Amino acid sequence: MLLFCPTCGNALQIEEDRQMRLECPTCPYIFKVTRKISTRNYPKLKEIDDVLGGEEAWKNVESTEVTCPTCSHKRAYFMQLQTRSADEPMTLFYRCAQCAYNWKEG
Repeated sequence: MLLFCPTCGNALQIEEDRQMRLECPTCPYIFKVTRKISTRNYPKLKEIDDVLGGEEAWKNVESTEVTCPTCSHKRAYFMQLQTRSADEPMTLFYRCAQCAYNWKEG
């Protein structure tokens, strides 16, 4: 597919008048598109690791009295991780003991 004008080298622009075509903005060159693209190929995405370590990281953690923002349960498990530079405070991660919702503070 042409992306640049073969006459002057400028990028072609898409024009949808009566039919799809590519036009040069500076010279009279026009390229009529004869077939329509009907399928797309999407790249396979990488699997991402759970930042907090998955379910295994939540075993043997302590719990505290804090209200869950989704179900209002009064107990949640927590862990502290250093997510920013060393001179910044640690980030508190919570998991609701009832609905397993995760949230953070700090």
